[in-house]
Amino acid sequence: MPASTQTWDHVVDFVVVGSGCGGLTGALAAADSGLDTLIIEKASVYGGTTALSGGNIWIPNNPTLKREGLADTREDVRRYLDAVIGDRVPSVNIDAFIDHGPRTMEFLERTSPHMRFQWCTGYSDYHPEKPGGRAAGRTIEPLPFDLKLLGEDEKALRPAALATPAGLYITSKEFVRLNMVMRTWAGRRAAIGTGWRAFKSIVMRRHMETLGQALIGRLRLAVKQAGVPLWLNTPMQSLITDDSGAVTGVLAQRNGTTVQIRARKGVLLASGGFERGDEMRKKYLREGGKDDYSAGSVDNTGDGIIAGEKLGAGLDLMDDAWWMPAFQRPDGVMSVLVSERSIPRSIIVDQTARRFTNEAAPYVTFVHRQIAGNHDPIWFVFDGKAKNRYQFGGIMPGQKFPKEWFDSGLMHRADTVEQLASAIGVPPTQLRETVERFNRFARNGKDEDFGRGESDYDNYYGDPTLPDPAMDVLDKAPYYAVRMQSGDLGTKGGLVYNEDAQVLRVDGTVIEGLYATGNTSAAVMGNDYAGAGATIGPAMVFGFIGARHAAGTR
Repeated sequence: MPASTQTWDHVVDFVVVGSGCGGLTGALAAADSGLDTLIIEKASVYGGTTALSGGNIWIPNNPTLKREGLADTREDVRRYLDAVIGDRVPSVNIDAFIDHGPRTMEFLERTSPHMRFQWCTGYSDYHPEKPGGRAAGRTIEPLPFDLKLLGEDEKALRPAALATPAGLYITSKEFVRLNMVMRTWAGRRAAIGTGWRAFKSIVMRRHMETLGQALIGRLRLAVKQAGVPLWLNTPMQSLITDDSGAVTGVLAQRNGTTVQIRARKGVLLASGGFERGDEMRKKYLREGGKDDYSAGSVDNTGDGIIAGEKLGAGLDLMDDAWWMPAFQRPDGVMSVLVSERSIPRSIIVDQTARRFTNEAAPYVTFVHRQIAGNHDPIWFVFDGKAKNRYQFGGIMPGQKFPKEWFDSGLMHRADTVEQLASAIGVPPTQLRETVERFNRFARNGKDEDFGRGESDYDNYYGDPTLPDPAMDVLDKAPYYAVRMQSGDLGTKGGLVYNEDAQVLRVDGTVIEGLYATGNTSAAVMGNDYAGAGATIGPAMVFGFIGARHAAGTR
């Protein structure tokens, strides 16, 4: 929409579209650089997909890691990212992420006392065996945060997908121990500690949260204290340009009225991907991933990508996503399977009743192989001892699986492997053969088919009391099977951009005044995933970069 005859309803220096981690970080950086900044958010709540996430951040050499003595050489970080990403992403963008990642986190710590984090101890990089990979991991997470500090803004925070009992809050760092509550003393101590902490939280009337809720809560408070307004229920309709094609503002809807917002220094698109846009999913995503089994925000329908494309912006990685094996509960909630795939007494089989990959592999890797091999349907199979030892889909050992899981056909239970096979419609003889073959591998301590347990990542969520944490035999009835989907945490494809987070046209020229970050932009991780938080980390970094470039402080 040209701006040559524009009459503006509101004028600021910098407009941020979207209120996830990338948008809030960009807004904070813009305000710190002296820009009069405004955030507009389509939804009635803020936080985007970040608020639904684990809140992990993957940024090498950040201050939290350095305080733990986990500093890297730049060469090691680059070697690792080259090994993971290859040549799929412009080298200058990878360099920008490496160099400005630590500066982003230093900025956040310097700017606000609320931006505090901890190392997720031992949470391995997703490919630690690759050059430069780290078995100890480079992932950090926000410290628990009392949402009461937000005042009235607490009510507008996007709620987590699953409610937790009153007072209970668990960090990623703690979860890996709690997951072994039936197996280790460390797990039992963690359970007692979290129980006591929950009691104190209730008594003291705190509203403590962790994970993505804590990250967004901390960022929201920092942005609020920086004086940056956030307009909810304000969807962007289009971008406004001048006669030269430079972006000068945003056309949006607010309170039922069309408003034209001037952005003197630029617009940052941080409005998420297109994971909940059925038309775009069908158009762009690969066969096997076109159906919506996403754990992303329901409001992410590709608005920023569409707006940029209308101005001639290039697109990349549109056929890919941050894939995540998942199952859809009868109530429609997507339960993602991260730790569960390392349950020792379990396998995943396809329609032929055969295993097709390393079950415990990083989730994007797993689903890439699932989709590439057209493995559908797939079933997560485990035995009664696994049920009594490990949590699955939020159901703890000792808890019964919900009746509706069985009634809906999501889950099946049987007294023998052959009966289970018949229930899920796979060949009984083949499933028995698959189980016996895996059991032989488990007894011998080597998965001869797919190398399960050979990577430190495979074993992170495994059982440390076993010789092979990610493998054990399936031999204790009853047997269970759960129908799995090729889910996702969001889409990877989006607007092409340069090392300054400026959006580029198809011909490689810059669209002046337009920036992008997060899942609105083509992922700097390419088709892969470096470690837990490699969605959130880059979103924050390129939000920071774009805002500082707009302010002339890059």
